Amino acid sequence: MSIDTFINTDYVVLLIALLLIIGVLTTKFSTRLGVPALVLFILLGMIFGSDGLGLIYFDNASYAQIIGMIALVIILFEGGLSTKWTTIKPVAVPSLLLATVGVLITTGVVAVAAKLVLDVTWLEGMLFGAIVGSTDAAAVFAVLKGQNIKTRLGATLEAESGTNDPMAMFLTLALIELIMLDDVGFLSTVGSFFWQMGFGLLVGIGIGYFASWAINRINLDASGLYPILAISFALLTFSVASLLGGSGLLGVYVAALIIGNSDLTYRHSIFRFNEGFAWMMQILMFIILGLLVFPGQVFTFDVIVTGLILSFTLIIVARPLAVFLSTIGFKYTWQEKTLLSWAGLRGAVPIVLATFPMIAGFDNAQLFFNVVFFVVLTSALIQGSTIPLFAKKLGLTGPKKVTPLHSLELVSIGQANAEIVEYQVQEDAKVVGKRLADINFPEDVLINAVIRSGDLVTPYGETIIEQDDILYILVSRKSKKELRMLLSEESAKSE
Repeated sequence: MSIDTFINTDYVVLLIALLLIIGVLTTKFSTRLGVPALVLFILLGMIFGSDGLGLIYFDNASYAQIIGMIALVIILFEGGLSTKWTTIKPVAVPSLLLATVGVLITTGVVAVAAKLVLDVTWLEGMLFGAIVGSTDAAAVFAVLKGQNIKTRLGATLEAESGTNDPMAMFLTLALIELIMLDDVGFLSTVGSFFWQMGFGLLVGIGIGYFASWAINRINLDASGLYPILAISFALLTFSVASLLGGSGLLGVYVAALIIGNSDLTYRHSIFRFNEGFAWMMQILMFIILGLLVFPGQVFTFDVIVTGLILSFTLIIVARPLAVFLSTIGFKYTWQEKTLLSWAGLRGAVPIVLATFPMIAGFDNAQLFFNVVFFVVLTSALIQGSTIPLFAKKLGLTGPKKVTPLHSLELVSIGQANAEIVEYQVQEDAKVVGKRLADINFPEDVLINAVIRSGDLVTPYGETIIEQDDILYILVSRKSKKELRMLLSEESAKSE
């Protein structure tokens, strides 16, 4: 091994370290500037790229696609884990309509504009519309996290963004086949759609329940292995579904919903690990996509004018039309529909999808990629930075979300077969107003701490439980179900 190999390796490791450190620090600036972090990550990649400082030359669409897909799996998995089924259940139907019918409407409207502006065929116009047709889970999860937008709207946007990527990917691949191949039939394409969605759903449900069972049943020697086991199931879901012709992305999101809403051991370790891992993959993905872009090709007069026209069509015409038509019959006010229209962020998914025509050798692939990139940048800058303002102006903000001041590392004690769980007391809980001594806890349960308005309250028999108290409870695994049933009981007043 030559000395040059060591030098190159050290150089690569140094660049990765710098990019991650700058990427993490960038999230702080994005909050203060009111700009989505994804924009700054992409700009960071462009600065380090060949048209910027020239530190990294990267033009391999295949590698970018592989990294982008793996990152999307991790991000979707984390988003599904942190989504409460009780929150999205009431909006599941309109969210699915937005993720399917809404994507079709968006694709059709943008296709008309693309046909006229880009001077391409109708199928090529449909392809462009499909590429930018879906909202982006990474962008939506990142922008909504910590915002005080009403729960119903946030749940609708998160559920839509988590389930519309498979639709956009299916349309993109199907249209590429229709353009590049002559013997692809319409009926086979429709049949393929139902197979992909149906099989992806089944794989997600099956592996989701199996993963929840396995995580709770397998007694590993190190607690740090449980988060790795969970993320392994996410990758397994994607690969199994995709290899058998199903939608891997849909499978991952469904599996994550099931795992995240199950009673898991090492729950908090799994959640915290995946949150950090998703951020790392998000930073890496957007930087890679930024490296893939050559600013000298994107920021030309033709691309800017074309991109602005198509962005205007997408943001002002296609997305609102898709939202208002897809939510007919559901109890959304015009203010809520307006916010849903404005919050349809585009992000990494369209850029990743734009690499498919490049790999397939499509004639207008580079033009499509450049314009798609400009559309995404415009959407992120204009829409992403103004969503909180729009929500406030439309009167759609809820109580301000406050990050708890307390910090307690939750653990599972493998040798003792016990763990510490966290429980926040709800308004209608039966334990509200009761003394700890009067609550019929299982014998092997111990209340370790009570957090009330950010302050630590030392628990004893006379301590009265109040609404919004956060209890940290030591419990054996065999009594977790009994404890959960006790804490979930509602008071007679609420029944």
